[in-house]
Amino acid sequence: MTETIPGVSRLWLRRQRTLPEPRLRLVCLPHAGGTPAFYRGWQARIPADVEFVAVCYPGRQDRFNEHPITRMDLLVDHICQALAPLADRPLALFGHSMGAVVAYEVAVRLITQQGITPHALLVSAHIAPPAHGDGTWKVPLSDDELAEQARSADPLLRYAPELMSVVMPALRADHDLLHAYRPTRSPRLTMPIVAYRGADDEQVSQEDMRAWSQVTDAGVEFRTFPGGHFYLLQAEADLVADIGNRLSSIPAAPEVGPFVKEVPRP
Repeated sequence: MTETIPGVSRLWLRRQRTLPEPRLRLVCLPHAGGTPAFYRGWQARIPADVEFVAVCYPGRQDRFNEHPITRMDLLVDHICQALAPLADRPLALFGHSMGAVVAYEVAVRLITQQGITPHALLVSAHIAPPAHGDGTWKVPLSDDELAEQARSADPLLRYAPELMSVVMPALRADHDLLHAYRPTRSPRLTMPIVAYRGADDEQVSQEDMRAWSQVTDAGVEFRTFPGGHFYLLQAEADLVADIGNRLSSIPAAPEVGPFVKEVPRP
């Protein structure tokens, strides 16, 4: 039961409201430099029987004094350990930008190592994992470019520039993690993926999002909303409504067993 969730889960996972008997849990993974606060309006918009959970990475909010993690495998290990006690209900994973590939790796790790099957993988505004494989995905960004990205995600930083020195260490660590990230395995999921994007996103193209079809045998559905890379800010109501409609078809009883197959390497 949720009352007995150990401290490690409370450290990593934040809930605005704990439901006594949720039908399922929606787990949201933030973008580079992001915090659970980015999703603060979602609980009020999702179906009443869905419990909202946001992941808090080290180095931000009340974890400010912790060193940010710069290795994908280590970050995913911690998140999966925290999520395990919540798997008494079906899990749906949503990740925006960096959070999209973190969500993918979490899904694969839960399936292959813990026998926990997420019922939905929802990815937003990031290239598919295979594009990280050759190490040529984007050159490292300068601090000025990272700062501008942070301001586009959190308008408060435009009016309180002194906060930039607070968020920059976590933001830089997350981008170091992304540039070092290489998929450790080549599984093809047998569950469908929903891929979201802002129509005016200059960082991730529609073709980039279509590459998510390479990681599943069950197909990808693509949804586009008005806005740029952080379209979620202006399209929150429509996006969460779309997600809520999809979650409404997920049954309450969790499935068991692996939901992935390994693809031989060439």
